[in-house]
Amino acid sequence: MKLLIIPSLSKHSFVIVATLAGAMWLLAGCEQKKPEAGSHEGHASSAAAPPQQAPAPINPAVTGTVSGVVTFAGAAPKAATIDMSQDPACVMGPNAGKESVSEAVVVKGGKLANVFVYVKEGLPAGNYGVPSEPVVIDQQGCRYVPHVAGAVAGQKVKFLNSDPTMHNVHPDAQANSPWNITQTPKGDPIEKSFTKPELMMKVSCNQHPWMRMYLNVVPHPFFAVSGLDGKFEIKGLPPGEYTVAAVHERLGEKTARIKVAEKQTATAEFGFGATQ
Repeated sequence: MKLLIIPSLSKHSFVIVATLAGAMWLLAGCEQKKPEAGSHEGHASSAAAPPQQAPAPINPAVTGTVSGVVTFAGAAPKAATIDMSQDPACVMGPNAGKESVSEAVVVKGGKLANVFVYVKEGLPAGNYGVPSEPVVIDQQGCRYVPHVAGAVAGQKVKFLNSDPTMHNVHPDAQANSPWNITQTPKGDPIEKSFTKPELMMKVSCNQHPWMRMYLNVVPHPFFAVSGLDGKFEIKGLPPGEYTVAAVHERLGEKTARIKVAEKQTATAEFGFGATQ
């Protein structure tokens, strides 16, 4: 800073001039500290957003399939009888005149139903996208239909109530946030999404203690649920070697290593038993 000398100023005038000069110097210093474009100083909104994960490298022209059967060895456990008489609406419609039993272990002809089968390891890194269509879970005859379902993380899950009675949809989530919402008889659908992977998330109803289903959330679309014939099929897999897992709500998990060739179908078999 240069010293400005003005002749014949009084003592008080000199003080004023010096004070003004100092203020101008301070302002100049502040201007020099402005952050440059792209720096981390300044507003938080200027920080760069984290990069989005690139789409997974899949060529639909060469993808393959995994199919198989889930079996049950030995005598199937006797299904427990469910008493729905506490709510007259629950013994109407599809349950009228029928005995209601548990869906915990469903075996038919040595085949095990309601097993969630998914690719556990081996998929190429990348973003597999989120389906635009929701997974639909209905409440019919005071049961959740289906009993076991899968969804891609972030996909909408729509809960319906086709019953003439009130329900509470209550996911007992561990990795995701749990919630509990009352749904009026034949009321509006409840739409939610679960953003974190989580297997065998129990969904129950506080109004009817026997009502439960299991939702599985995974980060990709390569999964299936075994039917009454024990069969499952997973399509659209890029060629490669994978670990495929079969998970049951009570009987635990089984895994198998498989190799998927271009445009071919690989087979995976899973066996559960009464001793588990």
